[in-house]
Amino acid sequence: MIGVVEMNANLYGADGNLTGTVELPASVFGVEVNEALLHTVVTAYLANARQGTSKTKGRSEVSGGGRKPWRQKGTGRARSGSNTSPIWARGGKAHGPVPRDYRQNITKKMRRKALLCAYSARAIEQNVSIIDGLQMAEAKTSVMVSVLGNAGVAGEKILMVIPASERNVYLSGRNIKNVSVKAVEDVNALDVLVASKVLFVSQDLIKQLDEVVSK
Repeated sequence: MIGVVEMNANLYGADGNLTGTVELPASVFGVEVNEALLHTVVTAYLANARQGTSKTKGRSEVSGGGRKPWRQKGTGRARSGSNTSPIWARGGKAHGPVPRDYRQNITKKMRRKALLCAYSARAIEQNVSIIDGLQMAEAKTSVMVSVLGNAGVAGEKILMVIPASERNVYLSGRNIKNVSVKAVEDVNALDVLVASKVLFVSQDLIKQLDEVVSK
């Protein structure tokens, strides 16, 4: 189990330059990391993302069949009852996949707890940062690339957490390789664990997290 350490995050200005550090709330970033719960919830998220539409035709579904291809004895050939047999060319598939539902149910309490554990795990690793006041009058990917470069996280696998209202920030970051931009209300434990860095675009988001996670 990962131990709990002091929870601080680097604070960057809107240009991406370091301005100091901010203490992270222990209610979100200081919970004990339950690895078994994280495994259960992440497995469920991945299972729920599966379509379950794989399908092959069995021997009752392929064309052919009907009469026996040749008489049982006397031809010198192997005994055969139908040309739909799986061992025949163009025969049916034996034990092939059929459409199924892979969904696994997880409770709201498990989802919330897993998200707190994921945030805490990244905070323990000191991989949570804040770019305060990042607002964009227009969508500019080049500007976002510059900000991330100044913050020293360019090339990392980044989860950028934004307010739902920051449309231009979303449009500026969505096309950058290895950058995932999500509204704070839409983040789940898998999003946090897949990223190597979690980047909040406002200090106000940190203050809202407790309320958002508890919904």
